[in-house]
Amino acid sequence: MNPSNPEHPPIGPVDATKVPRFAEPTTFARLPRLDEVSRADVTILGVPFDSGVSYRPGARFGPGHIRAASKLLRPYNPALKVSPFARQQVADFGDIGVNPFDITEALTTVHDAVTDLRADGSSVLTLGGDHTIALPILRSLARDHGPIAVLHFDAHLDTWDTYFGAPYTHGTPFRRASEEGLIDLERSQHIGIRGPLYSEQDLEDDRVLGFQVIRSDDYEVDGVASIVERMRRRLDGGPVYVSVDIDVLDPAHAPGTGTPEAGGMTSRELLNTLRGLVGLNVVGADIVEVAPAYDHAEITGIAAAHVAYELLSVLALNR
Repeated sequence: MNPSNPEHPPIGPVDATKVPRFAEPTTFARLPRLDEVSRADVTILGVPFDSGVSYRPGARFGPGHIRAASKLLRPYNPALKVSPFARQQVADFGDIGVNPFDITEALTTVHDAVTDLRADGSSVLTLGGDHTIALPILRSLARDHGPIAVLHFDAHLDTWDTYFGAPYTHGTPFRRASEEGLIDLERSQHIGIRGPLYSEQDLEDDRVLGFQVIRSDDYEVDGVASIVERMRRRLDGGPVYVSVDIDVLDPAHAPGTGTPEAGGMTSRELLNTLRGLVGLNVVGADIVEVAPAYDHAEITGIAAAHVAYELLSVLALNR
């Protein structure tokens, strides 16, 4: 039953034993559209925007690709022992229209859409799009929660200052968020960082901006259980926003992204780490940088869909 309205159980996905998965309109996990339910505990929002990328474009097509790959998801999550679509009403809003030629206007559009969807208490799981969109989402959440612990899965820090003098790009959202007072400086964390940097100063600046770093190589040395323990210790005590750049995965597990880096996490490591968020105050999440033009056999889309599924399962258990 739906805890928010026990008299009306949630509307779940289309039954795959009655309607083939490759039929009917595509929503995330074949869930109802938001206009088909009275309200949603969790709203899936697509943001087809990639005007902030610095290398390979194409993440504007990410939301549709993730939805297409989500058709194979099933109602019960045995790893967490929960039926995420039965415990809460999840609905797909669809994609919003954002200006691809004006980043500042696009950020305002994303902020307003997330704020509107959250007005009745719904959590928002955003499908991007490039990582620039994390900034307006944090602006919206911080209005209600104050500074938020950001749990950032990524190969890259995304705390650089500017690219070609531009302050709003997919490599700068968390520097801007920290400067604007949106981030809890004592509780935020990067996971999966790897690859070359511009200089050692990048890491020094990152610490000042409020982040602790867990490197991709730490999984090899310490293992998932140790990483989860460190993550929970860092995040505990307040609201948490989860931002997953799909390039946190090794290119073998996620080739369809704009800035791939060798030496990344496996999809199994990422999914198991996300399961460690049960019991923490997760107030929103995004999955970004899925670029289907570089994908093969939906490898990246499938990984992103399963990331969303684990996040929805965590939200269900946390209710």
